[in-house]
Amino acid sequence: MSKKYLISVVGPTAVGKTSVSIQLAQALKTEVLSADSRQFYRELEIGTAKPDAEELIKVPHHFINSLSINDSYDVGQYESEALKKLDELFKEHDAVILVGGSGLFVDAVCNGLDDLPEVKKGVREALNNEFKRNGLEKLNEELKSLDPEYHLIVDQKNPQRVIRALEVIRSTGKSFSSFRKRKPAPRPFEVISIGLELDRQVLYDRIDSRMDQMIAAGLFEEAERFLPYSELNALQTVGYTEIFGFLKGRYDQEEAVRLLKRNSRRYAKRQLTWFKRNENTQWFDPNDYTKIEAFVMSKLEGSKTK
Repeated sequence: MSKKYLISVVGPTAVGKTSVSIQLAQALKTEVLSADSRQFYRELEIGTAKPDAEELIKVPHHFINSLSINDSYDVGQYESEALKKLDELFKEHDAVILVGGSGLFVDAVCNGLDDLPEVKKGVREALNNEFKRNGLEKLNEELKSLDPEYHLIVDQKNPQRVIRALEVIRSTGKSFSSFRKRKPAPRPFEVISIGLELDRQVLYDRIDSRMDQMIAAGLFEEAERFLPYSELNALQTVGYTEIFGFLKGRYDQEEAVRLLKRNSRRYAKRQLTWFKRNENTQWFDPNDYTKIEAFVMSKLEGSKTK
């Protein structure tokens, strides 16, 4: 096979991306790159749904437990490091698996980052001060008003993402979305995009069940250990912020559990909205693994005959 292929496995939280990606990697005798920004952090275990020790033994994974919560890291660094790792892996493999639910990180590898304008002096500082003073909800309201298209798909629990969009909007007077519609960057590989989806209620039931399992496994206790670090960007994510609110006395534990499940379902909805934008993604039920593998193999076999 002369071409190199990146098989991107995307979909909402709890849909079954890990299982499908591991089966594909075993079938192709290749390795996996994680594009789940929460799984980068080695200290965060229960709330990030990383592959377990047995799964990590089955197939080599990259970008899991690769950072500390104290590390400063952004999508630009990830793009650079992921492309470098792919260059290495493609020397040994004709196909590599990319898996994750962080749409921005998937897009960075597959298509490249957008060329965003410079931010006016003082805008970022002003937004950071507003965030500290008024919280994230006010900033989300502003983003929804000024750029409803991006607000629909952004991780609304991530202040870094929300502030990044608002600083561009305030600096230019244009929507953040308007800077995101350009041609993909050239890549030395072809992307085969696999999307996983379930009936909406089935998915929501799985999300609720997974959250119950995480709580039983000690999610509240894990979050409590990280309460002194709750302002770090790594911890501004669904699964931890809701518990921090409980630990800080804003509501009771029952409400925290309700928010954990509700916000996880909302996050899944935003993930689907993001990934559905890609018309080249072929969608499957995660339980139809035979069909998924057959589709991938047909794409790879087809390249040999061209």
